[in-house]
Amino acid sequence: MRYVSADEAVSLVRSGDWVFFQGSTSVPVIIQEALARRHNELRDVKIVSGFNVTKGVAPFCKPEYKDSFVVNSLFLCGDQRDYVAQGYGSLIPGFLSDLPGLMRRREIPIDVACINCSLPDENGWCSYNISADLAQPAVEVARVVIAQVNKSIPYLYGTAMIHESAITAAVECDDPPVDMRFGPPTEIEAAIGSHIAAEIPDGATLQIGVGGIPNATLNGLMDHKHLGLHTEAMTDGVFRLMRAGVIDNSMKKYEPGRSVASLALGSKEMYEFIDHNKDCVFFDVGVTNDPSLIRKNPNAVAINSAIEVDLTGQICADSIGELIFSSVGGQHDFMYGASLSEGGKTFIAMPSRTGKGKAKIVSHLAPGAGVVTTRFQTQYVVTEYGCVYLRNKNLAERAKALISIAHPDDREELEREAARRFGLVYHRLSMMP
Repeated sequence: MRYVSADEAVSLVRSGDWVFFQGSTSVPVIIQEALARRHNELRDVKIVSGFNVTKGVAPFCKPEYKDSFVVNSLFLCGDQRDYVAQGYGSLIPGFLSDLPGLMRRREIPIDVACINCSLPDENGWCSYNISADLAQPAVEVARVVIAQVNKSIPYLYGTAMIHESAITAAVECDDPPVDMRFGPPTEIEAAIGSHIAAEIPDGATLQIGVGGIPNATLNGLMDHKHLGLHTEAMTDGVFRLMRAGVIDNSMKKYEPGRSVASLALGSKEMYEFIDHNKDCVFFDVGVTNDPSLIRKNPNAVAINSAIEVDLTGQICADSIGELIFSSVGGQHDFMYGASLSEGGKTFIAMPSRTGKGKAKIVSHLAPGAGVVTTRFQTQYVVTEYGCVYLRNKNLAERAKALISIAHPDDREELEREAARRFGLVYHRLSMMP
């Protein structure tokens, strides 16, 4: 490898280039900072990235840099959210499973891929599987690959591997991935987690997200047996189940015996556990999120969240009204794939209200809100007040079920809206015990 300074490495970026930055907890911030220092020299550089966990705002997201850097986010996160909200960038919508194909066909034409990889092994191969999700296709098509060759990045097995000879410019560093762990669940999170855990059978294969509710759900699975993992994010919660032998992947049909993920984010202890661990394998999201592969595992379970759910079961998970908050991510991929699995179950889990006291079960989605999961796909919806199954219910029955798990102070108004909207059918239901 040709080791250079970060400033020399980013001299390979040209005005008008599409520049991809790896995400998860391994964002190559040193390279981002160096690129931002070139703001006076560059114009119209399109920044592309996905799910990012960083300690602050991305260095290129300053209003005074608006002519230099345009954000084209594939999954909007806190490091770029305000910049996009101010109109200095936008979101490229797409199912996560489709995005690698868009890169490989150059519909999203990546010119420069910036990654955070491990030290090379004895054969010269570096691993960047800590965030294989979108980084792998970006590296495959890029004209230039700039890598932070990082002493603190774990060596993970899978398909996001690059030989040192294929790295255009290497920046030596020792920058540990962000430590992302969660404390004990709140009372509300614990209640939601227990409702979901009660519905998960032994032998199920899990897809589970990041946050307090997923963590609480995983805490409730310690007495389960022979669970499998086929997910996007490997977290501390699943690491604990793997270490305890609860997740042994013995019942899986796709990659039996191995935990499958596309990225890792957790504590230092988790990173040490999965480093050089051949029982874990990481692929890009074109593989992990492929519904045809997800469905191969019996009893596939997908657990996702929502910003709002309306009375018919429409799920908004990407925006607050018209303000883009994140994206579809893998919710659709796993909700669809798990629903096709033999014995599969899908869950939308959320508190009944936001931290500011706003209802999350609503009569209608907010104006401009995006529908991430349609009413035709929704199975279970869970709040701290219970778990309801919608798939076999008509619209009026769905409304009654969802109202039963709404916050008690919101139910009266929701009842009025349901009666107005669904008329006699709902009136008859309301007369039933």
